[in-house]
Amino acid sequence: MSGKDESIFSKEALMGTQAGKDIMKQGLLRGKGYKQFNQYKEKTEQEFGAFARRFVMSLHSAINADANPAETMKKFADEVGSVELVPDASKVQDIKTRLSSPDVLQDRVARILNSNFVKMTFPVFNALYDGAEQYFGDSPSQEKRDAVIDGHIIAIDLSEPMDRIVDRDEDLDYLEDYKFMNPYILGIARHKISQGGDAVLKAFEEGFKDARIGQYIDVKLKTRPASISDENMNDCYKKYRAVMGTAGRNMALNRRPLGDIFHLGMAKAGEGVGCGNEIEDAIKNGAVKIPSWPLYYALNTGDVRRGFELTMQKSELYLQEAEMAVEMLPEKFQLKPFLEFLFMTVRHYNQYLVQRALEKGAL
Repeated sequence: MSGKDESIFSKEALMGTQAGKDIMKQGLLRGKGYKQFNQYKEKTEQEFGAFARRFVMSLHSAINADANPAETMKKFADEVGSVELVPDASKVQDIKTRLSSPDVLQDRVARILNSNFVKMTFPVFNALYDGAEQYFGDSPSQEKRDAVIDGHIIAIDLSEPMDRIVDRDEDLDYLEDYKFMNPYILGIARHKISQGGDAVLKAFEEGFKDARIGQYIDVKLKTRPASISDENMNDCYKKYRAVMGTAGRNMALNRRPLGDIFHLGMAKAGEGVGCGNEIEDAIKNGAVKIPSWPLYYALNTGDVRRGFELTMQKSELYLQEAEMAVEMLPEKFQLKPFLEFLFMTVRHYNQYLVQRALEKGAL
């Protein structure tokens, strides 16, 4: 779930979509959603560097402290059900030696964090956490807040190297290092998330299990593209639903009603972004991704261009469900405009990408 085209939110790009024009209108009028969104965007831009340093330090400590990395790799492979996501046993010691260098490790982490998806979720989680804290009247605890938010951002970071390893569409020179890093990234995420309490950790574990199922189906469909159906594409999208939905739920520390509402909104927004990611991958690689909604629709209509258009419609259905979650929010929840603006940016992201795909002659 990457998305690295920085021009997507340039003035020219915003002018090219209806959602983009709505975003610019909010900015000109200094709308409440724009102001809330901009406040969190600016705040987290300042804090992102500190988060990255905490992440590198935790990862460096975990790798250096592991006396038996080969066993760590084996346990991770067993848990995720795939030996493809860990390095060969013969390479483990050499990779550990290489990644023991803080500079090398920092480079690999920076590559993982160089994703609009990761960067955009950071302000979103901060806003959701703050909104829940205000709603429930919690006593602020910076340590707990940092742990829960960092843990879920790191869990999303794990999806980046896993996707790159499976898809083999970028960072090919670093995939072996990513394989080695995966178990430690998961361990750090779990440790931090556990500081939110048993209910928060339980929700994470359930979500991670669903994400693994979605990833497994994704891998299987790569070898049998003709077997793609709407049912197994929906199952495949568990990887988006589970990752973002669980994070949303846990920003409210898994408490109702906000936990359920955040789950619905973030899960459906995640699926909506997934459609855009598949279109972006097609543009970048010059081929429709296997598996993906564009491929499913193209196979059934015999028209790649129509496949992109229908994927755009699919993303709109996901976003409509995300917007239903906003309508469920309690009256006293203060950050409703933030979420409305957030979903506007997702809509622009998808509209912009499908336009680019169609301009390229649908590949």
